[in-house]
Amino acid sequence: MESSLAISRGAKRAPIAWRHVRDQVGLYGAAILLALWTLAPIYLIALSAFSTKAGVSAWPKSLLPTNFSTDTMQFFINSKGVLQSVGNSVVVALLTIAASLLLGAPGGYALARFRFKGKQTIQLSFLISKMFPTAILSVPLAVTFLQLGLYDTVWGVALIHTAMALPFVILLTAGIFVGVPRDLEEAAQTLGCTRMQAFVRVVLPLALPALAAAAIFTFVISWNEVFAATIITLQHRTLPAQVLSSLNDSPLYYRFAGGFFMIVPALIFIFLIRKYLLNMWGSVVR
Repeated sequence: MESSLAISRGAKRAPIAWRHVRDQVGLYGAAILLALWTLAPIYLIALSAFSTKAGVSAWPKSLLPTNFSTDTMQFFINSKGVLQSVGNSVVVALLTIAASLLLGAPGGYALARFRFKGKQTIQLSFLISKMFPTAILSVPLAVTFLQLGLYDTVWGVALIHTAMALPFVILLTAGIFVGVPRDLEEAAQTLGCTRMQAFVRVVLPLALPALAAAAIFTFVISWNEVFAATIITLQHRTLPAQVLSSLNDSPLYYRFAGGFFMIVPALIFIFLIRKYLLNMWGSVVR
């Protein structure tokens, strides 16, 4: 009798264990396919960027780095205006991150903590602002920047990039601040902190994952944005604007080197703050 019960229990456990293994295999298989789908273009661009000039246009192309060379990257880096545009892109990205977080974090906190008339309308307006194409806004902004003396400056480009990233930063930080218990702020205030001090000392440290995600998104937007930077700059171009302006007159290996050079800083920036981003979907309070 006992042996028959044990057999029946083992028979019930076997399908459950098989389904668990099947689900795990499917999950990891999908993750691997997604990673390959994401990394394959980066690998192919890097392969061409570190090939000889003749190897870039050779066909059929080998998927292994058989013609490794730094000639293509050296040609791109030594091209006129590239190093200056890289410096402009870094300055613009840092200014955009600083301005977006300084304005977006308090804005998200206000949406999360306070109730006021028109709150839903304001949240909707942030989303509506993302509906306008950059092409529609760039030309009027170029005229305005000419009048204000911001045309062809890194400050003008950073201002546009901040306007593009700010709605996302506000909405993202608002969602995280909602998850921070009010009791922690009230406890800090009972111990002598003002609301601002409680926000800086208690809420902001707990919201670091959201701020890291917002910083990544802002950096990627600023680093890759090309249309507005092309319209409002002539001598002080960012790297994407510099590459775009020289595409018609540049050889194929210049384009691959430029594409790889534009990818690397974003990957490095994400790598440096990845530990905060990985905690974003976990519990905010530990």
